[in-house]
Amino acid sequence: MSLLWPKKHLRIGLGPDRVMVAGAKAIEVPEADGGWESPLKILPELIKPHSGEASIVLADQFVRYVLLPWNETLKTHEQWQALAKHRFAGLHGAARAAEWKVEVSETAPAGARLACAVDRSLVENLASLFTANGLKLVSVQPFLVAAYNRIRATVGNGSCWVVVEERGRLTLVLIQRGAWLAIRSRRCDERWRIVLPEILERESAFLGLSEPCTRVVVCAQNGFDTQMHERWRAHALSYRDLALATD
Repeated sequence: MSLLWPKKHLRIGLGPDRVMVAGAKAIEVPEADGGWESPLKILPELIKPHSGEASIVLADQFVRYVLLPWNETLKTHEQWQALAKHRFAGLHGAARAAEWKVEVSETAPAGARLACAVDRSLVENLASLFTANGLKLVSVQPFLVAAYNRIRATVGNGSCWVVVEERGRLTLVLIQRGAWLAIRSRRCDERWRIVLPEILERESAFLGLSEPCTRVVVCAQNGFDTQMHERWRAHALSYRDLALATD
């Protein structure tokens, strides 16, 4: 799910409450209601001065995730996709899941696969909008996928929590010895930085970990003090920088 982008390339981060464009200030979405329709309304004005190709990174709030354990009997991407669609249908209902575009991303050669589901209408509307404005939309990626592609070398074969902050929501990924073990999403408030150790301890207890994982990679929208919690080895990265970075 990773593409090599040319040097002159429009990069956009699309969220329910703001739209980020490389080289420009983030634009707050008027009348944001948590859906994708409102941010799409302001895109035409933002992309009007541009031409050529464009790529979009979607906020995790627009994406549903399922982690599929490694299965050696699945040999092709199509087989993994079929399993992912079956899992989403089981979790959310067949009728609802039928409206989603599902993709599967590799986390390790013989590791779990990350299944991502996005409203098909969102992808189709984005493609139509960019075509109507003279741009070619070449990539639409969930933030978590784009971010992990860029921090994979940092994580390496070690163990850590990856914490992604979006307004009112945290996405939590547990990686053990380079392998994805779990992905969770939960609501949060402005105190999440203070209570993050408690949040991760509860998640660890839920997963039945024999020992805590104290290394944390935080992808924060408004900064994160890595010295705030002495017990944790924290590494802070900018959400904006990850969303708009070139590969």
